[in-house]
Amino acid sequence: MDSTASRGAPAHKLRKVVTSSTIGAMVEWYDFFLYGVVAGLVFNKLYFPSDDPVVGTLLAYATFAAGFVARPLGGVIFGHFGDTLGRKRMLVLTLMIMGVATTAIGLIPTYDQIGVWAPILLLVCRLAQGIGLGGEWGGAVLMTFESAPSHRRGFFASLPQTGMSLGLVLASGVIATLSLLLSDKDFLAWGWRVAFLLSAVMVGIGSYMRSHVDESPEFAQAKTRGKQAQGLPFMAMLRRYPRVVLACMGARFIDGVFFNVFGVYSLSYLTQTLQLSRNHALLGVLIGAAVMTFFIPLWGAVSDRVGRPLVYGTGALLAGLSAFPAFWLMEHSNGNIALVWAAIIIPFGIFHAAVFGTMSSMFSEVFDASVRYTGISFVYQFAGVFAGGLTPIIATWLNAKAGGQPWYLCMYVLAIGLMSAACTAWIAAHRARASAFTPAKLDA
Repeated sequence: MDSTASRGAPAHKLRKVVTSSTIGAMVEWYDFFLYGVVAGLVFNKLYFPSDDPVVGTLLAYATFAAGFVARPLGGVIFGHFGDTLGRKRMLVLTLMIMGVATTAIGLIPTYDQIGVWAPILLLVCRLAQGIGLGGEWGGAVLMTFESAPSHRRGFFASLPQTGMSLGLVLASGVIATLSLLLSDKDFLAWGWRVAFLLSAVMVGIGSYMRSHVDESPEFAQAKTRGKQAQGLPFMAMLRRYPRVVLACMGARFIDGVFFNVFGVYSLSYLTQTLQLSRNHALLGVLIGAAVMTFFIPLWGAVSDRVGRPLVYGTGALLAGLSAFPAFWLMEHSNGNIALVWAAIIIPFGIFHAAVFGTMSSMFSEVFDASVRYTGISFVYQFAGVFAGGLTPIIATWLNAKAGGQPWYLCMYVLAIGLMSAACTAWIAAHRARASAFTPAKLDA
């Protein structure tokens, strides 16, 4: 890497990039999480009616998973054009796709009104959400990673990651507010739709900001010097980085599993199994996400000092181990809301933040600029199909098999944490070997 790229963009341009990437990411994640928050509370009743509530919930989560299935496609498509045409253009386009799909969900009639077309239209919109987010994440983190000075890339690349927690706070907060202000009847009849229609306003703001930033310096230099991938970036990525791709996907698993256990499935567990109120459950997740917003950049800054793999691997182990005490505390809270919230906030807001806060920079560092957008997008999104999209379904099934007890699920989370930590250790060893041969191409 040359000295210009190491210094990064000028300070005023870097601030602009960080702000636009973070706000845009927040809007994208708001759209995506809103579906997950509402799936087990509303969609199982209005779009997937069933005599068995477990079946209705599983069907609602199946469409939730469909969004994850579509994300690798978005990652490959927008990764290709992001590596050939530029990061900036893709960020504006993906935000628009997400916004239109989310707004449309708020307008879809229920099953009672149009029959089977209701879940079909819901599925189509969910797939569009997945394609949009599949391309958005890689571009948002790369704009800041490639614009930041090399010795602070961990911190700056973590800032768009706060868009995830802020988006969850916003999604949970809007639903909790509507639940508080409206009766259950009004909330189910029309209140939940307001949250989806709000996306149109936020997308307009985010798109305006993203259209007024410069391309990342590192990509601009690679394009000027003709150092872009020849042919398809996706094929170049597979040819040059096959083991790195597999290791990164393995490391990514704990993020997807842990987030969806505590940020999505816990809502159904608390309301249906433990019979807590919807507002208390939503507020616990909301507070946990708010705490995560502060810890994500903290762990990103720590990774600049001690290394990404150390922070990431430690976070993966702590997250995997924490499932047991967290669910034990929920199970034995006897209705004590403070204990339930502590069981969510500590593992979700602190341990998971160590993983998510360093993921963007750790993955970005193992790919060169010519295939980086494709590489990190594919790794993140393809692993997310299994790590994230299937988790609420697996969690619901494991909970049912255990007679309502969460311990099978906790063992699953622990196994994933151990696997992700092992893959992270491999990435650290690989980087150490690679830097011994090509030190100029790798950041510390």
